[in-house]
Amino acid sequence: MFHFDVCTGRASIEMKHSRWTRRRRRDDDDDATTTTRRDDATRGMSSETRPSNAPEACPGTSSADAGREAACEGCPNRAACASGAAKKAGEETDADAMRVAERLRGVRRKILVLSGKGGVGKSTFAAQLAFGLAARGRDVGLLDVDICGPSVPLMCGEVGSEVHKSNSGWSPVYVEENLAVMSIGFLLPNPDDAVIWRGPRKNGLIKQFLGDTEWGDLDYLIVDAPPGTSDEHLSVVQYLKEAGVDGALIVTTPQEVAMADVRKELNFCKKTGIKVLGVVENMSGLRVPVDRVSFVNESNGTDETARVREILAQHAPELLNTLGVRADVFVPSKGGAEAMCAQVGVPYLGKVPLDPDIAKAAELGKSVFDPELRVASAKAVSAVVQGVVAAVGDGP
Repeated sequence: MFHFDVCTGRASIEMKHSRWTRRRRRDDDDDATTTTRRDDATRGMSSETRPSNAPEACPGTSSADAGREAACEGCPNRAACASGAAKKAGEETDADAMRVAERLRGVRRKILVLSGKGGVGKSTFAAQLAFGLAARGRDVGLLDVDICGPSVPLMCGEVGSEVHKSNSGWSPVYVEENLAVMSIGFLLPNPDDAVIWRGPRKNGLIKQFLGDTEWGDLDYLIVDAPPGTSDEHLSVVQYLKEAGVDGALIVTTPQEVAMADVRKELNFCKKTGIKVLGVVENMSGLRVPVDRVSFVNESNGTDETARVREILAQHAPELLNTLGVRADVFVPSKGGAEAMCAQVGVPYLGKVPLDPDIAKAAELGKSVFDPELRVASAKAVSAVVQGVVAAVGDGP
């Protein structure tokens, strides 16, 4: 088992027998399909070596004039480019990307789950996307690269599970026979420890997650990224540039304060050449069955629940088991995700309500598709999963 010092980033290893077994190798046709998908996914990604924070006229870090042209004036990368340090770093990243591509050669599709704003249910959706794909018989990996706020261990019911080491690399934690998970949450001695790392350490761990984890043969690798467009996102894109990214699912809530940041996320995808598979509007209206709602007299604070249910039983008994309450908690002041998608020309995959049963499933580390949980909004989540499957051309 690995133990991480969250301040220094140093790891100690306790060797234990791995329960992981190597998954089957696909036949030559599958390998050819994987290569084709990788080529398709990377076609259109920029081949420039221009940093994301550089001016538009940047000559690129590999240019002989890097850091010396007029366009370099005022660029924060000027000194590194002029000294050749930026070029060297780019060459090292290219070598790492090749190693990651070799490690992931058995992974057919790589999908990023992104959000501009935190708290919109991105990790919940990443976990349920993984559960939904696994329920469809696919072999799925879920990688949590939210280094400072790992939620996947809880949402997959694996808090306290351990990552093991084999001769071929790190072994992910298996939630189900066809669903493997990796997260820094499995490496912390205490799940409540704060990870106090700067960008380079985060970058190094992401490189290890992608390059050292023995994922085996997968139909899908789902990457749950933190909110925003920061170091973790750039690291994932750089290390996967040879393996290829099939696209991104973007999660938002309806209100403009979240939508404004989602537009930045869409711009990030455009600049890095990542295809947007679609946008899902999460928490789109609160939905609660009437038998789980309390009714309060706003004038005096009296609980009127029993009285309301009695009136319903007398005058409309057929509604007692079918009536639900819906309210717009987050008001879509500018039309919500659907209007935004139409405006910018990206696919809209639908909306999922703010359903307490979805939150309960996440807290329990369960799939919303578990029939025992009876999650009414599972149909809405399933429609989004099907939209992702269709967007990557997986089956009919």
